[in-house]
Amino acid sequence: MSQAADTFDSTPGSRLALAPGGPWSPAYRVLTAGMLLTIGGAAFEALAVATILPAAVDDLDGLRLYGWGFSAFFLANLVGIVVAGAEADLAGPARPFAAGVVLFVAGLLLGGLAPTMLVFILGRAVQGLGGGIISSVAYVAVGRGYPDAAKPRMLALMSTAWVVPGLIGPGVAGVVGDSIGWRWIFLGLAPPVAVAAALTLPSLRLIPGGNATERDRVHLLRAVQLAGGTGLLLTGLGAGSVLLAVPALAVGGGLGWDALRRLLPTGTLRAAPGLPAGIATMGLLSLAFFGVDAFVPLTLVEVRDRSAAFAGLALTAATITWTTGSWLQARYVHRVNRRALVRFGLGLVALGSAGIALLLSPSVPATVGIVAWGVAGLGIGLSYSTISLVTMETAPPGEEGAVTSTMPLASALGVALGAGIGGALIAAFGSDDEPATASLLAHDVSMIGVVALAVVVAGRLPQRPVASSAASPTVPAPNQ
Repeated sequence: MSQAADTFDSTPGSRLALAPGGPWSPAYRVLTAGMLLTIGGAAFEALAVATILPAAVDDLDGLRLYGWGFSAFFLANLVGIVVAGAEADLAGPARPFAAGVVLFVAGLLLGGLAPTMLVFILGRAVQGLGGGIISSVAYVAVGRGYPDAAKPRMLALMSTAWVVPGLIGPGVAGVVGDSIGWRWIFLGLAPPVAVAAALTLPSLRLIPGGNATERDRVHLLRAVQLAGGTGLLLTGLGAGSVLLAVPALAVGGGLGWDALRRLLPTGTLRAAPGLPAGIATMGLLSLAFFGVDAFVPLTLVEVRDRSAAFAGLALTAATITWTTGSWLQARYVHRVNRRALVRFGLGLVALGSAGIALLLSPSVPATVGIVAWGVAGLGIGLSYSTISLVTMETAPPGEEGAVTSTMPLASALGVALGAGIGGALIAAFGSDDEPATASLLAHDVSMIGVVALAVVVAGRLPQRPVASSAASPTVPAPNQ
């Protein structure tokens, strides 16, 4: 620890030369271990919750609010990302990290002990806020806490911290949910996350802040406006009364649109060629994929009467093929037309979504769901990573950080909208006991329509590199 301490100046915004070495060298191994354990815990929860959510809503009589189990998390998540970035620039990453862990653990306890669905949703929102802060601080820690030579290795380790929970999380969650109850997914995860954070915090205190001298309150307020407007919009979609729905849709849509227009690069909302089209395609891809992904376990458990463990296999299959698609993209993206590669991936997402829609027919084997969602995972692995690369390459020089930060924002918003739209359809056409097959079918078809729109927008992406790129990154799945 003393070696690391000697590498930093105590003055905020300044830093002496970092000690040489990789992430596991003596100067950095404590920080590395703590960060990976914390990220892994958050990743496990994010990827496991979809598996046990059908059991949670059944226990809490909250099927009509199913979509909010995801939407609340991701709307709060995007606020957390903005809050943490501003605070880390102002005073260093330790303080926002500690706040993020406290919020995340509090959200786990709140969700695990929830007596009603509304309390459960509140817990998910608190988890999302804390998870967004933790995620943002992780990248700040890599940027300021490691020497340049160690950063690629640390980013790869962080990707692995997502891949491993993605492989085992849904399956473990299914077994735990079926055997001792869904609540232990949340309650059992709280102590390990707290211990991992305690390991990480001392090293984070050694990392200084950035050049900011005051909080960017305007940017924060726009993020809150976006989350609030989107939440109001989703509330309007699920409202049973026209008198409530119309004003909620109008006000929520207006607030969200205005915030997006100010937060995203100019031209994104009209999918202008190049960078704006990349951000727009990212949002549409996330909306379409995760809009279906959120309801795959519900389809298998409630409609096809399969176990939570079986439903987890479909999510695990998607995680494996997503990783495969990312590596294939890294191998071939410099040899093929990037626009075509994105469109091919989008086509696979549409094909997988159609397979999930077929599951609504009792004559189709339930195992089709595992295969179909594996196909969709391959598609998003190819598309997501390629879009990320195109966005990085088309960012104006000197503005790479600001531009790339809009990718997770667009992605999180897409996830929240996808889950919220499906939840609104269930609330409108389902019962308190089971979702209407027609509502799930309508949602699957609408998400395939979103894919079709994404294919059109992807036509405005560059076909070839517009700037040199050393390597194509493998991008991990976003927190579910």
